[in-house]
Amino acid sequence: MERQGHWLCSQVDMSYVEYKDQEPQPLEESKEQRQGEESREQEAGRGPASANRQLMMLEGKSGPYFSSLDSSIEILKKRAQELIENINESRQKDHALMTNFRDSLKIKVSDLTEKLEERMYQLYNHHNKIIQEKLQEFTQKMAKISHLETELKQVCHTVETVYKDLCVQPEATTLEEQTHKDGEC
Repeated sequence: MERQGHWLCSQVDMSYVEYKDQEPQPLEESKEQRQGEESREQEAGRGPASANRQLMMLEGKSGPYFSSLDSSIEILKKRAQELIENINESRQKDHALMTNFRDSLKIKVSDLTEKLEERMYQLYNHHNKIIQEKLQEFTQKMAKISHLETELKQVCHTVETVYKDLCVQPEATTLEEQTHKDGEC
């Protein structure tokens, strides 16, 4: 991923480290090394071992002391590089673990969302059935109200007609009676 480059360590470059100001601690020489030096000194016909070492240092040759120091530095470099590689491997494992965790979490959230959505649609269907039943009842009641309204209008019209007939007949009777009375006179 993009972040991976930010947390990986680079290789150790210890070539810039100088040991001029430091006094190297002499490593203990083994018997074989001492015997080897003594036999070389005897073969070369030179003086004591310390004089021979000083001579080799002046001539630019490194003695066993410096070669063991160089090998110690190399060992330290290798160990430091191994530690960095171990840290990088550990970080890569952590990164892989987090990536797997993220992917797993995405899958679980997706599954949970689908279940929630499915449950939501089930509730919608249930509520739709209830609403549909209520709308059906409402439609039936409105149709019944409309029918009763029509019947009421018919009854009102009938009552109005009857009332008019009742009101008109007495007047008609009084006119007939008056004409009849006038005819008698």
